[in-house]
Amino acid sequence: MMSETLHSDFIFNSALETGVRSICILVVDLSNKFDIQQLLALDHIVVHTGDIENAPPSLHPNILQRSGELLVRRPLVENGLVLMESKRLVQKVITPDGFYYCATELASVFIESLTNEYIKELSQRAQWAVTMYNDYGDSLFSEIFNSAFDRWKNEFQIAEMSIAKNS
Repeated sequence: MMSETLHSDFIFNSALETGVRSICILVVDLSNKFDIQQLLALDHIVVHTGDIENAPPSLHPNILQRSGELLVRRPLVENGLVLMESKRLVQKVITPDGFYYCATELASVFIESLTNEYIKELSQRAQWAVTMYNDYGDSLFSEIFNSAFDRWKNEFQIAEMSIAKNS
C-alpha cells in the first residue's frame, strides 16, 4: 500500500530532478553542448535566478546556506546526466577539448510532453540562463560564483561569531 508520502529529500535534487533540469538547459538550443562545469553552473543559475539582478525569481526557495550547494551539486548533476543518458535523452560527446553533453531530439519531445507549472517555470529560466551565457560566456559564471563564495564566507563568519558568543 502506497499510503506513505515521499519525503522531499527523495525528490529535491534527485537524479531525476537534476537530469530534467539538465535536459531543459540542453534543449534550449539542440546545437548547444556543455561540459560538466558549465552544466553545474547553469544548473545553479537556473535554480537560483533570483540571486542575479534583473532576473526571474528563483525557482527554489532561497535558503540562507544555498552557497554551499555548489560543493555538493556536481555528483547530483552527474547522476542526473547518467540517468538521462541511459534513457537516450542526453548524449555524451567526446572532443579533443574534453567531454560535452548535448540533448537528443527525443529530449525536446520529452520536455514538451511535461505540462506542469514547475516544468514551464524551469524551461523559462533555462532559456534565460542559456541566453545570458551566450551573451556573457564563462565570465557570467565567474561573477555569479564569486558573489556566491563571498556570501558563503560571510555565512561561516556569522556562524563562527555565533559559536564564540555561546561559548
